[in-house]
Amino acid sequence: MNGTAWSALLINLVASAATAGALLLATFAVAVRRGLHRIVDIAWGLAFSAVAVVTWLLSAGHGDDGRRLLVAAATVLWGLRLAAHIARRSRGHGEDPRYTALLAKAPGNRTLYALRTVYLGQAALVWLISLPVQAASYSSAPLDLPAFCGIALWALGLAFEAVGDHQLARFKQDPANRGRIMDKGLWAWTRHPNYFGDSLVWWGLYVLACTAWQPALTVLVSPVLMTALLTVGSGKRLLEKHMSGRPGYAAYAARTSGFFPLPPRRTARGTPERTK
Repeated sequence: MNGTAWSALLINLVASAATAGALLLATFAVAVRRGLHRIVDIAWGLAFSAVAVVTWLLSAGHGDDGRRLLVAAATVLWGLRLAAHIARRSRGHGEDPRYTALLAKAPGNRTLYALRTVYLGQAALVWLISLPVQAASYSSAPLDLPAFCGIALWALGLAFEAVGDHQLARFKQDPANRGRIMDKGLWAWTRHPNYFGDSLVWWGLYVLACTAWQPALTVLVSPVLMTALLTVGSGKRLLEKHMSGRPGYAAYAARTSGFFPLPPRRTARGTPERTK
């Protein structure tokens, strides 16, 4: 059926749901014991990596070996880099204000509310967003030009995300930048280079799954959902709400693209504004 082992893929969908659920439940247990729910952000990338590894193992003999290995390696590399970055960034910090605010609104038991809305919710999102990884692994189509275009898009996204994260980390390490707005490097072209790169990663993985119209249509929800989460969901929208009161941020937002990288807007005098 158009080069996809659908019956085997259905089994994989069940296994991947169990994998994501088990990892997020284990994270929940650790978080409750430590009283720190922000560690779920580390588990986000790890859960995608785990699903990719399980899918690679189960898809042996069903999909093209080159495509299977490529999509698994790409997903694991992205997931582990993201998890490591968040772990480094979180070291020595207390609870994330997002989770404090969320749990403050909990109706009833806060722990059970966190389990339902954060951990089980993220497990469901991991399963849904990882659909291209699973579908691509069960395609018998050999690697072709569209597949290499997909991996090129993935690589561009990963580079954008990693460079943006590195630039921001270096900026924050300098005591002279305390209280200032990061507006250098990629951050001069977009207010969210890491989110933009994240989106490209998943559009690239989606292209790897587009070996026929059926899987392409079935898994389109993945990059669309990830992009929506990053732009109007829990990513860009919440971060900008948190940053809006900081001195200089309004001017930075006025001259810098919100998502897609674009040259900084210029003042009437023809030179880019800078945060003082």
